[in-house]
Amino acid sequence: MQKNKSKIRIWAVLFWLIVWQIGDLALDNKIFLVSPFAVLKQLSILVVTSAFWYSIGYSLLRIASGFFLATIGGVVFAILAHRYLRVRELLAPLMSTIKSVPVASFIILSLVWFSSKNLAVLISFLMVLPVVYTYILSGLSTLDFELLEMSRVFQIPKNRQIRYVILPQIMPHFQAAISIGAGLCWKAGVAAEVIGMPKGSMGEHLQQAKAYFDIPNLFAWTVVIVLVSIVFEKVIVGLTQMVSKQIRRM
Repeated sequence: MQKNKSKIRIWAVLFWLIVWQIGDLALDNKIFLVSPFAVLKQLSILVVTSAFWYSIGYSLLRIASGFFLATIGGVVFAILAHRYLRVRELLAPLMSTIKSVPVASFIILSLVWFSSKNLAVLISFLMVLPVVYTYILSGLSTLDFELLEMSRVFQIPKNRQIRYVILPQIMPHFQAAISIGAGLCWKAGVAAEVIGMPKGSMGEHLQQAKAYFDIPNLFAWTVVIVLVSIVFEKVIVGLTQMVSKQIRRM
C-alpha cells in the first residue's frame, strides 16, 4: 500500500509556478494575470505591516471558532441522534437543508439578520456541522456491538468501554470529518468575508483588491489565504492523529 498519495511535492509546485510564469508572459496583460515574482514582491510588502498580521488573526480567530463549535455540536448531535431515534428524525431535514443550500444563500440571508463582524463564525459553523454529524453518526452506526456486549458481560466500567472499545472505532470517522471540515470552513469563511466585508478581515482585503483592479494584491492575498488554510488543516489533522495514537496506546 502506497503512503502519502496526496502529499504535495516540491517538483509539482515548481511545475505549476513555471506554467503560471509562462502564462503571464504569453498573455502579457497585467490586468488579468501577473507573474509569481510580482506576487512575491507584493507579499514582501504585506508581511512587514501590522495590518497584514491583524487580518490573518482576525479571520483565523473567527473561522477557527466556527470550526470548533461545529465540531463539538456535530459530535453531541450525532451521539443524541444515535441514542434517540426521534432526535435523528428531527435533525435529518435540518442537516439535509444545510448541505443543500448554497453557501452564498446562507451568507446573504445571514447578512439580513446579523452584522458582518462575526459572519465567518456562523458560516464556518454551518458548513462543518453536517460533515461532523454525518461522519460521527456513521461511525456510531457501524460499531462492533458484539464487542460492546462482551465488555458489558464482563462488567467492564463504562469509561473503559469508551476508551478501549468505542473511541478506537470512532476515531477514523472523526479524523475524516476533521480533514474535510477544516478545508470547507476556510472556503466558506473567506467567502463570507468577501461578501460581508467585515473591517480588517482577509476577505475585505481580497474584495478591495478586486474592486480597485489591484491584481498583484489580489493574487498575494489569495496565496496567503491558501497557505493559512493549508497550515490550519495540517495542524488540526496532526493534533487529531496525535490524539488517535494516544488512544491506541492506552
